[in-house]
Amino acid sequence: MKKILITGASGFIGSFLVEEALKRDYEVYAGIRKSSSTKYLSDSRIKLTELDFSNPDLLNQKISELPQFDYIIHNAGLTRAPKKADYFTSNYQYTKNIIDALISQKKVPEKFIYMSSLAAYGPGDPELLNPVQVSDTPRPLTAYGRSKLESEKYLNTLPNFPHIIIRPTAVYGPREKDLFTVFKMINNNIELFVGFKKQHLTFIYVKDLVKAVFQSMESGIINRGYFVSDGNVYDGKILGNIIKKQLGKRTLRISFPIGLVRLIAIISESTKYISGKQALLNYDKINELECTNWQCDIQPLIDELNFKPEYNLNEGIQETITWYKQTKWLK
Repeated sequence: MKKILITGASGFIGSFLVEEALKRDYEVYAGIRKSSSTKYLSDSRIKLTELDFSNPDLLNQKISELPQFDYIIHNAGLTRAPKKADYFTSNYQYTKNIIDALISQKKVPEKFIYMSSLAAYGPGDPELLNPVQVSDTPRPLTAYGRSKLESEKYLNTLPNFPHIIIRPTAVYGPREKDLFTVFKMINNNIELFVGFKKQHLTFIYVKDLVKAVFQSMESGIINRGYFVSDGNVYDGKILGNIIKKQLGKRTLRISFPIGLVRLIAIISESTKYISGKQALLNYDKINELECTNWQCDIQPLIDELNFKPEYNLNEGIQETITWYKQTKWLK
């Protein structure tokens, strides 16, 4: 039985990665923090493994005590943080720390999967509307994206460290909390839009993302990066339309000028110094919302790994809403 370590295992994507690994009969080690919830890690076959990425010495010691892993999926990281420096600490430095520990302890796996993001490259050209491709020069808009790109750059300096980089677009599905705010607002008969430009958006359902991760991991391909979406391009209003239809709701649509939203973001940003948490509406988020082209090229994923998404946005949202209702996240 092959051994796999999945970091960030307690979160939205991580918990689905763990479930898929169990289905594929891996011996699963779930990397978690001491403070992590294990709500979605209750299967008795899971070996819970506390990892402290912040302390290289302790991390080296821990890696020396753990078995040799066939595969590692490094999914741990921050998507929201009160300080920009926190992104680089968590998403870059901690990634570097575990890679360095694996090399130092001579426990480099058969393949290391790094969960990056389309944000590492940034949006596509707003005029030409071409999808972002691997050959493009990355131009991340956010601290989150820049921190992910730094980790990618580090991996690419290590030719003898076999890896795959996965760059998903917006991920949604059961257990997801950020996009869930859209579902909640629509359930309360409100629909908000930022700016007045037509957007070209892409999405990936979490189960399809997980499938792409395992297909890349179990392939013979190494030292490659892939964008992941469901292959469709969606108008900015279609997400709300699908959610409304599934919930049977009518909404009041409100569009805010980008200037006003930036002002709101300034106010929201000021609260992080009091709460210690990053506001959902912040400068980086506004930069992303203002962009009109979030298309990405998944043809290499199709050609090289025979990737075929099972869910389009309509099907994924239907399953997601069913879960939200079953768990009482939506009433």
